[in-house]
Amino acid sequence: MDQTARTLTRKRQQGVVVSNKMDKTVVVKLETTQQHPQYRKVIKRAKKIYAHTDENNLNIGDVVDVVETRPLSKLKRWRVVAKA
Repeated sequence: MDQTARTLTRKRQQGVVVSNKMDKTVVVKLETTQQHPQYRKVIKRAKKIYAHTDENNLNIGDVVDVVETRPLSKLKRWRVVAKA
């Protein structure tokens, strides 16, 4: 598998920065909606992930695109690719 095929299979998500206190790391909140199986009500679900960024120029509230990458630390498995 070449490099371009590998990057196409990686997961891409869009989320909001909720913390930028760490060096070269931001905490991104990913929100999804799903329907309750029995009651059919739409429910919001949220998950927080740690994402790597080379520059420390992101602020709280910024919308960013993240892509899945190799493990960079104990909890960091995502990388910021663009500020949306």
